[in-house]
Amino acid sequence: MQHVRTIDREDGPAALDVAGVSHFYGRKQALENVSFSVRPASFTVLLGLNGAGKTTLFSLTNHLYDTRHGTIRVFGHDINRESGEALRRMGVVFQARTLDLDLSVRQNLAYHARLHGIGGQEEARRTAAALEIVEMSDRVDDKARNLSGGQMRRVEIARALLHSPALMLLDEPTVGLDIRSRAGILKTIRGLVKSRGLAVLWATHLIDEVDDGDDAVVLRQGEVAARGRVRDIVEASGCGSIGEAFALLNRAETAETTS
Repeated sequence: MQHVRTIDREDGPAALDVAGVSHFYGRKQALENVSFSVRPASFTVLLGLNGAGKTTLFSLTNHLYDTRHGTIRVFGHDINRESGEALRRMGVVFQARTLDLDLSVRQNLAYHARLHGIGGQEEARRTAAALEIVEMSDRVDDKARNLSGGQMRRVEIARALLHSPALMLLDEPTVGLDIRSRAGILKTIRGLVKSRGLAVLWATHLIDEVDDGDDAVVLRQGEVAARGRVRDIVEASGCGSIGEAFALLNRAETAETTS
């Protein structure tokens, strides 16, 4: 299937600009020449099967690994050369749970706030506002271990919002959650795109989390297999839905692997 319209910059720098990024674990190549952009105030889906390279790309964008091949910029700031400026504009929700289970919700958020130099009344104000967004205000004094999986994820989202990022990265944020929790979290994040102009990169393998109007990047074996508006990807594939297009792309992967 041919590539479709690139998600390009409009006025000013992209919220996230990934250009020619490759990554190796030893001799094994995990990403190959990955390029795409996330527009400000947009919802972009990073769609790929497990092992496609989504988490590796997130780790590079978070500067957990150095980018040795290609460049990653956040609102124009190179993640290698200006990591402080880039990370300041970014909020992250990792696939693995990262709350301290022995601390309360308030304490988990306070620790994160102070890492960003936020304390005192400002910390309290931001904590209250973030928990209200994710509908967890009534659990502020509960220990994290007493929350459900969906509630923990909501607290992690609140924590990621404390320093007012302009870009949010979420790596498989609904994995292991029930349908209702998944839908609620997705609704919250989409709402932030509209109400706050947040730019979002949402990594998933779940087709029902993708809307026709979303921007999308389809990763296949560490390469960009398609990118653009979801409706354009579907049209270019000759399929009737993004689910069918995604399946077609991954059948192509199987055919290439076995040929």
